[in-house]
Amino acid sequence: MQRAAHNKFKRAFSMRIKIHCQNRIGILRDILELLVSYGVNVARGEVGGEQGNAIYMHCPNMINMQLQSLRPQIENIAGVFGVKRVGLMPSERKHLELNALLGALDFPVLSVDMGGSIVAANRSAAQLLGVRVDEVPGIALSRYTEDFDLPELVRANKARINGVRVKIKGDVFLVDIAPLQTEHEDSEALAGAVLTLHRADRVGERIYQVRKQELRGFDSIFQSSKGMAAVVREARRMAPLDAPLLIEGETGTGKELLARACHLASPRGQSPFMALNCAGLPESMAETELFGYGPGAFEGARPEGKLGLLELTAGGTLFLDGVGEMSPRLQAKLLRFLQDGCFRRVGSDEEVYLDVRVICATQVDLSELCSRGEFRQDLYHRLNVLSLHIPPLRECLDGLLPLIEHFLDQACRQIGCPLPKLHPAVLEKLSHYHWPGNIRQLENALFQAVSLCEGGTVKSEHIRLPDYGAPQPLGTFSLDGSLEAIVGRFEKAVLESLFHEHPSSRLLGKRLGVSHTTIANKLRQYGVTRD
Repeated sequence: MQRAAHNKFKRAFSMRIKIHCQNRIGILRDILELLVSYGVNVARGEVGGEQGNAIYMHCPNMINMQLQSLRPQIENIAGVFGVKRVGLMPSERKHLELNALLGALDFPVLSVDMGGSIVAANRSAAQLLGVRVDEVPGIALSRYTEDFDLPELVRANKARINGVRVKIKGDVFLVDIAPLQTEHEDSEALAGAVLTLHRADRVGERIYQVRKQELRGFDSIFQSSKGMAAVVREARRMAPLDAPLLIEGETGTGKELLARACHLASPRGQSPFMALNCAGLPESMAETELFGYGPGAFEGARPEGKLGLLELTAGGTLFLDGVGEMSPRLQAKLLRFLQDGCFRRVGSDEEVYLDVRVICATQVDLSELCSRGEFRQDLYHRLNVLSLHIPPLRECLDGLLPLIEHFLDQACRQIGCPLPKLHPAVLEKLSHYHWPGNIRQLENALFQAVSLCEGGTVKSEHIRLPDYGAPQPLGTFSLDGSLEAIVGRFEKAVLESLFHEHPSSRLLGKRLGVSHTTIANKLRQYGVTRD
């Protein structure tokens, strides 16, 4: 309780304000004179806005009551258009964004000055050096490297260098060096360099990832089956539309891949694309990941706060997977953002307005969740402006062989081995499997098969697939009782068998040629569930 009260007290006395104004001589002096007359201390100030038409001030000792009294007087100053409270100064926002982006990289990144000292590093680089991130600044790079004079290398080249072999703590890395240089081109203008490190023993994997990125957007989606080709045709028409998109499909069908393709084909394609899997995340963690939090919002929070994925995605596309598992509280917050374009960070009363397109994905039938009261109907209608359904792999077996050959080629490129032949029994085995994990499961199974096979041929024994979730045969039925009882037993067995492959009343109704309401009633009547 005391800690929470202290954090609330600290937030109240850590105010940042934005003054929208003209860029005229003397306007800052007029504003400061007014603040001084009220005894308000300005710890830091910045000029921002597209044309320098905003002044940001950090006033640690200002309270809300003072701001309310000062606002009309500040707005009476010639050239001032408005005053409002903000959560972050522009430099603080850039610092948080940079930290978030660097922290998301799984390879080491270092910034080194021309004296050979490390200025900054991301978490991966700090782990490589064996120190904490806050202990990095000032450490000499030469403590960890052998025969590597970075300042001399930067002075000699003055341009980006890729693939320099360097031994760091006994391991060999390939280093990409990007000089930090001002607008002048003399060596005195060099400020150092940013180093990106890649382990030499993972170069094959890196080449594979580069090749994987060569095909982007819809070209990266394999469309050998008629079903997937139809989905991609629909997606191409929907991609440029600036409206929410709902993608339905089982696990492993490529929902995120399709969402990325729609983003790249939209006017937002050059802006950020961020993804969050809502399934399995505790409510509090999902809320802070999505919406961020204000300075000192709760015990253990960063004193400067944290930007959420929404703010990091400004102008771009946010992909929410497993949206059907969102808590009611998060559903309400997401609905408000979709309606008004604004939200509040956790522990903050500031309204944040953003332009972000939302694409959601789900493995379950949201309309069925709505009928059971487990998902908000108003949110469902907001999300379901545009919708796509990705068919499972077992419904796209007409394109199975080209897909197998594609994944075999990818696996061989990554492992670095010749392309093997495919024994006829393998195609037979793969064609009759039920694929609960869909495309992702097929890719993993073939990668494992390539690593296991010897003699240049992938055989049936190299394909290791679990039998869980396999549809069971209908079996035999007793003819005891009336026709209604016999038909009822058979009907229940049909529903139990097909419900594994079509896990919603809508999908199952489509498969059997009846309405989803009829199926929902039958499922309740016979007590049939996905379990």
